[in-house]
Amino acid sequence: MRFVIEPRPYSDPDVVRLVAEVQQLYVEMYGGPDAAAVVDDEFSPPQGLMLVGLLEDVAVAMGGWRRLPDGSAEIKRMYVSVAAQRRGLGRLVLAEVERTAAAAGVEQLVLNTGPHQHAAIALYEAEGYRPYPAFGHYADHGDALFFAKPLGTGAVS
Repeated sequence: MRFVIEPRPYSDPDVVRLVAEVQQLYVEMYGGPDAAAVVDDEFSPPQGLMLVGLLEDVAVAMGGWRRLPDGSAEIKRMYVSVAAQRRGLGRLVLAEVERTAAAAGVEQLVLNTGPHQHAAIALYEAEGYRPYPAFGHYADHGDALFFAKPLGTGAVS
């Protein structure tokens, strides 16, 4: 299995396709797409980064981070296509999100997810993410889950 992770602009056709896939998944799970505002430039260095995972040259995974005003960064658009799940690709993308954010000087990553995304929750918890106070668009949404992980020395390989 050859899996490569590379940065791409948020407007890249593979990113656009994967975002459409994950948004459809949210419609099926929650009755609507992720309504949190996302601006393409937020995922351009130095403000952030979007990463795409290619399995045998086919884009099947993504994950990005964008800086927040408090100096932390938010993980957005973590996703692995259904056909490529259960291979550890999400863990690899998350590790690269963490590595690139830490290299850019980010000291903490935060994220929010939904209660029906059991695999995502398990991944985040296994990788050291802990409950975090609500923030952003879903701060007042009772079912939203929020997590954070410090990226201090030794936290990222």
